[in-house]
Amino acid sequence: MARKLRVEYPGAIYHITHRGNGKIRIFSDDHDRERFLLRLAESLDTYNVRLYMFCLMSNHFHLVCETPEGNISRFMQSLTTGYTAYYNLRHESSGHLFQGRFGSKLVEGDSYLLALTRYVHLNPVYIAAVESLPIKERVARLNRYQWSSYQGYVDGTKAFEFVEYGPVLAMVDARGRKVASGKYRKFVEAGIAVTDEEFMQLKDSSRYTIGSLEFDSRMRSLYKKMIAGRDVIEDVSFRNQIEPLPVEKVIEVVCEVFGVNEEIVYVRQRGSQIRPVTAKMLCKFAGLTQRDVADILNLKSGVAVSCQLRKLRKVIEDSEELKSQLDEIAEKLELLQDKS
Repeated sequence: MARKLRVEYPGAIYHITHRGNGKIRIFSDDHDRERFLLRLAESLDTYNVRLYMFCLMSNHFHLVCETPEGNISRFMQSLTTGYTAYYNLRHESSGHLFQGRFGSKLVEGDSYLLALTRYVHLNPVYIAAVESLPIKERVARLNRYQWSSYQGYVDGTKAFEFVEYGPVLAMVDARGRKVASGKYRKFVEAGIAVTDEEFMQLKDSSRYTIGSLEFDSRMRSLYKKMIAGRDVIEDVSFRNQIEPLPVEKVIEVVCEVFGVNEEIVYVRQRGSQIRPVTAKMLCKFAGLTQRDVADILNLKSGVAVSCQLRKLRKVIEDSEELKSQLDEIAEKLELLQDKS
């Protein structure tokens, strides 16, 4: 059976949905949900993906995210394979946890993105067991539901570190978080009483996009250009789906660019970016989890790696030299992948 084509655009915003295989729930309890969010945070760090919102249900989940590097398939593969491995081990099961491939649609932005955030966050109050309840009870359930990014939008003390709330709140009101959070709460809760039928129809009208007819037409045209002349049905991406590189090769390239001996990678040095950069490249090009990287680099835990990667992102913003070194490392490693 031919595989569905998927075009990946750097800088695009996607609405992603993924369902379980229909036989079992993908989240059986809160421990599963917590483990999924941990894996999600790791994969966001590794693939430089910006998450704007999420919602976990018992048999599916929603993500709305931006991919600066056009690598949505790699990001999702990391997320779902890592979580599936954990799930099968914990529940003594085997095989595929998710149903086929994940669904993704490009989002135009602005009003379409804002309407999408309401749809995603209202998922917990549109299930059959809750939909018939009085509006007041449904509002209460929405505000109690902790397995989505909604609470972080309306209450900053409940925000997840790995979710970027600022862009959506700025669309609601640019005068600051407190004002925007209050307005966003009213905007979402209004969707319980009156369903946005126009958006619901729009959401299902195209297999490619959520947006205007002009946006959909433009994306379809670009899609056709990218797949034109291909004889094999495969993912279409700005980065090929290729095998991970050996750990030692990744470390060798990092040290070559920084001009240091490989022993330095395993030693803590205050202010040095060698280990954070190595951790980033091992996750990205060797396909390792942050826990795997922690073991290799003699760090305490995967959480320690995550902290280093977050600090690294801030340093990169202020250092053109470091950014140039990262680009050089990534270019060399991509060439090695192309040859493998």
